[in-house]
Amino acid sequence: MTGGIFGVMAAAAAVPHSDLSFVALFLSAHIVVKIVMTGLLAASVWGWAVILDKTFTFKRSEKEADEFEKAFWSGQHLDELYQQLTQRKNRTLPAVFVAAMREWKRSVEGAKKLPGGVLMRVQRVMDNTITAEIDRLERRLMFLATVGSTAPFVGLFGTVWGIMSSFQSIAASNNTSLAVVAPGIAEALFATALGLLAAIPAVIFYNKFSHQVSRHVARLESFSNEFMAILSRQVDVRSQ
Repeated sequence: MTGGIFGVMAAAAAVPHSDLSFVALFLSAHIVVKIVMTGLLAASVWGWAVILDKTFTFKRSEKEADEFEKAFWSGQHLDELYQQLTQRKNRTLPAVFVAAMREWKRSVEGAKKLPGGVLMRVQRVMDNTITAEIDRLERRLMFLATVGSTAPFVGLFGTVWGIMSSFQSIAASNNTSLAVVAPGIAEALFATALGLLAAIPAVIFYNKFSHQVSRHVARLESFSNEFMAILSRQVDVRSQ
């Protein structure tokens, strides 16, 4: 009986200790799984870079829009506000205002009579500027959407491949002990974990940024309509 116990202890001591750290799992993984892991890590890093960049972009855009609306509705003369804004780089609401005023001045200044279609041209310029601003805000959001939708499947592919390799190793060694099976399974599941690590933040922030883009679109279109009403009143006064 004692000999049997010592025999079991000796067999357990003979089993090598498996290193299940993340680095060890990566280094011991199959080459295909390594490629999958590397791609997912790169996608995760680049995704966080896009998230940080877009976070600052939206905060800056909202701040500039708030400051512009405060100045616009403060009663300041529009020509003075236009001259101030032309001396800097503008985004969102200031960009729409500057583009509209530029077209208005080109059509009105020096003309004894208001040219026909001036309001239509101003509206077209504002629409084009709004489209350009929305494109700027949406830039690289498609990357987040792609990562969020594909990363889990890429990680699952790495997991399936890793498990297949583990089963092949088990069959070759004729050893089904936990010490032999666990490292291979852990390597395979690590790929799925990386896929989720890349996908979850991408999906969350893609939805967040998409909502912010929609808010900006509504804000830009609302200002465009209000400014067109102001210019329409100017046209009516000049036509009298």
